Amino acid sequence: MSNLHAPVLSPDELATYHEQGYVRLGHVAPQSEIDALRERIDQIMLGDIRYDNMLMQLCPSAGDLEKSRQTKEFKGSTLKYRKIQDLEQDPLFLAYIQNPLFRDLTAKIIGKNVSAFRSMFFNKPAERGVTINWHQDGAGGWKLDIPPKITVWTALDDTSVANGCLQIIPGSHKTMIPEQGDQLNEEERALHAPDEKRLFLEMEKGEVVLLHNWTLHRSETNSTNRPRRAFSVCYIDAATRQRDSGRAFPQIFPEYVPVAANTEEEASAAY
Repeated sequence: MSNLHAPVLSPDELATYHEQGYVRLGHVAPQSEIDALRERIDQIMLGDIRYDNMLMQLCPSAGDLEKSRQTKEFKGSTLKYRKIQDLEQDPLFLAYIQNPLFRDLTAKIIGKNVSAFRSMFFNKPAERGVTINWHQDGAGGWKLDIPPKITVWTALDDTSVANGCLQIIPGSHKTMIPEQGDQLNEEERALHAPDEKRLFLEMEKGEVVLLHNWTLHRSETNSTNRPRRAFSVCYIDAATRQRDSGRAFPQIFPEYVPVAANTEEEASAAY
């Protein structure tokens, strides 16, 4: 693909991110790289490639409620996973996470020393998935001593209203809204996320959107006969620590530095 985004974030894009809480970046990697990520995540879901320190969760619609709890445990060979985290451990995903554009935009918004709070595969299986209600990432439950600012969200499949594309409220990132947790209550939703403000982010396979963590977003279930897969990375200042445990997170820039495996209790509480 010849129309890839340049390896730098433009001043206009940076201004849009600060003003609107999101900016569409288009395609940042060739389709061959996106196809390789799609194949790799299928291999991980099917167990053809295994990592012992990845958080995994089956989609509740797969019919096994116990396995829909997020733990560091392979749940069986199936394409009905809802989430798989800690993907920086995989060399293909790490190379994508370290894309030159992502290095540049994190340097401009965070600084040169950058970690990943989470690098996560999201999946809405065909005719499956769950509804995600309006929320701000990190507003309540992440307990980070430096507030997160950046999520880079990549569509691994074409996304549409029918298959549960991202929905956002532009400009909603400027204040922390929920009184409790990350999700809006009914009163907050009526005030801050009325239907007329909602923007559906339909995207092509491989397209990327840069989001402020506090930009309100949600998604519906997938009503189509194909999965809706995506890859999301929350980049944070490398000095960030979890307030209750003191744990650090894997450094991504200027170079990859893994951290010691956290306990399953810490992992479950952190995400």
